[in-house]
Amino acid sequence: MYPKSLINLINYLKKLPGVGTKTAERFAFELIKWEKYELSDFGNLLSALKNQIKKCDTCGCLIENNCTFCDEAKRDTKKLCIVSSFRDVFLFENANLYNGIYHIVDNLLSPILGMNSDVLKLEKVKKRIENFKIEEVIIALDSTVEGDATSLYIKEELKSYSLKISRLAFGLPMGTSLDYIDGGTLTQAFVGRKTY
Repeated sequence: MYPKSLINLINYLKKLPGVGTKTAERFAFELIKWEKYELSDFGNLLSALKNQIKKCDTCGCLIENNCTFCDEAKRDTKKLCIVSSFRDVFLFENANLYNGIYHIVDNLLSPILGMNSDVLKLEKVKKRIENFKIEEVIIALDSTVEGDATSLYIKEELKSYSLKISRLAFGLPMGTSLDYIDGGTLTQAFVGRKTY
């Protein structure tokens, strides 16, 4: 039987996506090998994370001070890309595909999980469309049942606006999260996006 502190560590590590018991145990045993100062630095980093990295009130992206993703002087404010996670934003930025503004929806529609249209908070999106006179909304949600349902709902909600609504090309494998897509595939899907 493992010591209680080790069991607690394993249980916390299992909260990470894709980490099961065996992987969590492997990580925990690796952490035990670290030097005391490394564990201390790691612990300090984790405890300060929520204070040092915040969400932008406007777009929902991760920021430290000012939001570079909302900087009107450096971004194309005529295009708005709707994504479902912070990670998606960094995928687009690292691929140098897009220089518009973003909006992160915190959750996708999922009646089974009780996620209805209220979770999307589309009022913010509509305000931004009106304030910036946005010409194109790019819906870049995962190609899953929830992502497809959310994309369709957003399209219907925005159809009264005079703008182009596009979605990433369907070259992305069905049921795949953007987290697992390589840069080349993402580039093709982005460049080949179609009016939605």
